[in-house]
This record gives sequence, C-alpha cells and structure tokens, in this order.
Amino acid sequence: MSRLVVVSNRVAVPGESRAGGLAVALQAALGERGGVWFGWSGKTVRGASGEIREHVDGDIRYVTVDLDRADLDAYYNGFSNRTLWPLLHFRLDLVDYDRATRLGYNRVNEMFADKLAPMLRDDDIVWVHDYHLIPLASMLRERGVGCKIGFFLHVPVPSADLLMAMPDHRRLFSTLYAYDLLGFQTRRDNDRFQSYVRLYGGGRIVEPGLLEAPDGHRFRTGTFPISIDTPLIERQAAAAMSKPALRDMRASLERRMLAIGVDRLDYSKGLPERFHGFERYLQRHPEQKGSLTYLQIAPVSRGDVGEYQQLRNQLEQIAGHINGAHAAPDWTPLRYVNRNIPHATLTGFYRSARVGLVTPLRDGMNLVAKEYVASQDPEDPGVLVLSLLAGAAQELPQALMVNPHDLDGVADAIAAAATMPLAERKERWHAMMEHLRERDIHAWRRDYLAALEAA
Repeated sequence: MSRLVVVSNRVAVPGESRAGGLAVALQAALGERGGVWFGWSGKTVRGASGEIREHVDGDIRYVTVDLDRADLDAYYNGFSNRTLWPLLHFRLDLVDYDRATRLGYNRVNEMFADKLAPMLRDDDIVWVHDYHLIPLASMLRERGVGCKIGFFLHVPVPSADLLMAMPDHRRLFSTLYAYDLLGFQTRRDNDRFQSYVRLYGGGRIVEPGLLEAPDGHRFRTGTFPISIDTPLIERQAAAAMSKPALRDMRASLERRMLAIGVDRLDYSKGLPERFHGFERYLQRHPEQKGSLTYLQIAPVSRGDVGEYQQLRNQLEQIAGHINGAHAAPDWTPLRYVNRNIPHATLTGFYRSARVGLVTPLRDGMNLVAKEYVASQDPEDPGVLVLSLLAGAAQELPQALMVNPHDLDGVADAIAAAATMPLAERKERWHAMMEHLRERDIHAWRRDYLAALEAA
C-alpha cells in the first residue's frame, strides 16, 4: 500500500485541541498506510518563514512549517480569506483584489513545495486540502514530483462567470490541472468547475468527470460529500446529557422547547437573515410565543477583519431589538453566545433541541447539519431546518428545506418543526440517520483515496 502524504493549511498535531471529524478521518487514513501530514504550524515567528518542526507518533510524521507575520498576512489573512473565501462563497462585493497578497500566497505555496518535494517518493499518494493550496501540485510538478496528487475543495464552487471575474483567473485556476483528481462536495460544484474549464479555462470535457487541459494532460474530477464520525457523535450526545452544563441549560428553559444554531461568525452563514427569520416567526405565529427559546452559538473567527467586526455588531443590534420587542419577564426569546462550547457538550445541546437551524447563504457541506441529526434521541428526535444552499441539502432531503433569503419561509419552517408530530419526526430522522450511518467520514476518505489511486 502506498504511503499517504496529507497536506493542509493547518496540521492536527497530537496533543493539540484541534481533533475535529476531518482530523480523525485523516489520522485514521495515515495510521492505516503510514505517512506524513504537512502544513503550517499555526505559529508566527520573527524573522523568515520556513523553519520546519517534526513530531512523530507511531507511523505518522507530522511536519509543520512556521510563517512570519508578513507571509501569514499575505497568504492566509490576505489572499486566502479576503480574495478566495468571498469569491468561492459568491460574494464578489467583498472580494479584495490585491496583487501583493496574491504574490504572498504564491510565495508561501512555493516555500511549501520547496520543503515538501524532497520528502516525497515516486509511489506516494499526496492528498492536498482546500483553497489555501490550489497551486501546490503545479509547483511540485515543476520540482520533478511525479507521484499521484489529489485535491479536495471543502468550500463551494461558484458559477463560471463569477470565477472568471477574478483578475488573472486562468493563471490561478489552471494550476488545478496538475492534480490527478479534483474532489468536490456536491455534483453542483463539480458541474460548475467543469463549466469553468470549458468556457474560460482553456480546457475541454472529454467525458463527464474526465477533463483535458490545454496542453493535452488529462485529469479527473468527482463528487465526494464529506461527512461526520456518526457513531462517535451518537455516543457523545447521549453521554453529554448527564453533564452539569446540560442540566443547567435545560433547567433554564423551564420546559420550553429549544431551537439551536451553531455557526462560525462568518457572513456566509446567513446569521442576520436567520435572526430576522426568527423575528418573523414570532410575528407570524403569535400562538407559539413563549413556547420556544432560540440559542445561537457563534464563536468569533477572523476577529481582526473589518467585515467580521461589522457582522458581530449587526447581530448584537438585531438580537437586542428582537429581545426588546418580544421578551417577557420570565422569557428571553433569543440567546446569543459568542464563545466556543466544548464539542462533547455541544452534541448534548443538539440532542436537547427540538429544532436545528442550519440556514447558510452558501456552504460547501455544513457538518453541523449532520451532527445535529446524529445527536438526536431516537425516541424523541428533533427537526432539522436546512438551507437549500448548503451542500448537506443534497444528502438530507428529509429536513425542512428553506431558502435563507425567504424570511416567511424560515418562520413557517420553525413553526412547523416546533409542532411536528412525533411519528413524522421519527420517520424523517430515521431516513437521514440511515444515510449518515452508511456515508460517514471514513466512507468519505476511503472513497476519495480509492478514486485517486485509480485515477
């Protein structure tokens, strides 16, 4: 079996508290084959970027590289998060086209290629993750690397017309042609990328999923919806119910139903629209007033970026307005929390919630939707209200689907979820749960790696 080399912006080094579902899956794949996990250390250093740190755990080598402040600002805070993130989430109005950050993004990718290339063997399988590292395969090929290299994009792909709106789009996106396999979350994303290649990228579609670059080189694309560690979430949620934090939260509800939303504080998550949708629910369904409390957990991310500070201020204002207009002495309709809750506790919150609100404006997948379903009590499951614009909507059709821009639709879905009979809740939940048990995070990584080896 070939050695696996995983490359991602951040590396889940053992002992660090970053062990989400993706980290668990990648560590399992590396453990099966032996291999290397390579990426940024998460550390900023004074002086030049490039110092390598190594940590060995069994058959896995964790190799990380430090970045200096200038490189981090250009590569990560700059081009990755101020140019590519908004572009890939359909927000042309927020895209910052800055030549200097683009040069920094390329410079860091070149430095990663310089460090990684000497470590690679001809029979390695290299798996590169996400938009931070789009040009990496092309740079490795320039350094003589001939092994199989695959790429997985965790975020959505916008329409071809939006991609070509980025200056010099061909120079960046044509570097993807150097990969052997490009993996996307949904068929929609795969189709959009193929349209871009055909219309603006200079390539052609040989057959669905097989593309040809302008130089004649062929590469494959495929759909691989990422998932969760379903049995682990089930166990975690059941165990969480005895935690003091859960007992306190349930006592504070005073027998009211709970609706929950859990999202990084990001403009792609549609939180202002969701808050307004909840307000519309209170207005349109006065007979339910006082029966349900909405808890929104939104840990701050990229807090030093202006758009995120504005979003936080906007949400605080809307929450204050809703509570000012609708609260009673013994009831606060909307609880808005800006801090991280430990994941093991969070799954208990999901299990306690009659309604799960997952209404992003755009999302590659959205694993909160899947975790909410997996956390439910089989005897009394809650109802998922899910945005049509999340990748998860392609896999969980039994959720109550909403357009996050349609406030009346969101309001009515909350009301329907709060009053849905037990038999219907169970029927919807069982169908979604069956899918999540079959298509868990380990099935995802096995499918991807099998396709890459066959490419």
